[in-house]
Amino acid sequence: QDETQLVKRIVVALDVRSNDAGDLVVTKGDQYDVREADENNVKGRGGVRNLGARYYTEGADEIAFLNITSFRQGVLDDMPMLQVLEEASKNIFVPLTVGGGIRSYTCDSTGEAYSALTVASRYFRAGADKVSIGSDAVYAAEAYYQNSNSNSNNTNNISSIEEISTHYGAQAVVISIDPQRVYTNEPSHPVHKVVPLSKGKGPNGEPYCWYQCTVKGGREKRDICAVRVAVACEKLGAGEIMLNCIDMDGQCQGYDHELMKAVSEAVTIPVIASSGAGKPVHFTDVFRETGVQAALAAGMFHRKEVEIDEVKKHMLEAGVPARLS
Repeated sequence: QDETQLVKRIVVALDVRSNDAGDLVVTKGDQYDVREADENNVKGRGGVRNLGARYYTEGADEIAFLNITSFRQGVLDDMPMLQVLEEASKNIFVPLTVGGGIRSYTCDSTGEAYSALTVASRYFRAGADKVSIGSDAVYAAEAYYQNSNSNSNNTNNISSIEEISTHYGAQAVVISIDPQRVYTNEPSHPVHKVVPLSKGKGPNGEPYCWYQCTVKGGREKRDICAVRVAVACEKLGAGEIMLNCIDMDGQCQGYDHELMKAVSEAVTIPVIASSGAGKPVHFTDVFRETGVQAALAAGMFHRKEVEIDEVKKHMLEAGVPARLS
């Protein structure tokens, strides 16, 4: 009798933000820069509702709506995003992940405080199956290690991960990590996970690197590596890791395999490879050479350079299990 084999998932990301006219659009930049080079306008790739429905029809296994400027305001103030999600969920019948601004915050105008659970619950009511936590996950990991090092058993400050996971289950909590390479000549570090570079070297010939986490959409660096954040978040109750790489974002040169290997080998929960896909072989390669369970792409699908079915057929031809629509 044949063993049940889990298929590898193709996830399409819609990076959502307001353009300069105030309309909610899907955008895609290079290394987290979403502005046009010539006019400094937001790069619009299409309407959120239309693209979401299109990718469901074309065979995406999951769709992620990522509100990339939500750190500037509270989710509960962002009614257009909630309305788009409510409309999209009526016609999309694959898992929907929604990210951006999943944190506790106080409204500037009213002074009212909202918990991360309240924010996540609003997304779930609007049709999300999972919520993606970004910056707040890095802060939670930092606090986790600080408490561990001080032998503190502080239960007063429960992280957003624990809060949401306890209420909705680990499968509903995705951690989005945005690291950037830090090149080094040293093969190890007392804290950070250092990996050898298999393709090329750093700008000054460095043969190694570690992956420094960022917050606030890549705008602020933190002194913690991606592997340590992933490990801490799994222990706190996360059910999945969405692993980006700022260096590879928008480059269409393939995923960062060193990063994907390092994290997927350090955790037991599924890892979604993100940043760098440009052609079908990039998906096949990351599935064959690393332990990730899913791979995410955005720009190549938005620009219609490659179809989702084309990616899956390439995977199947290479012996990588995939679900054809």
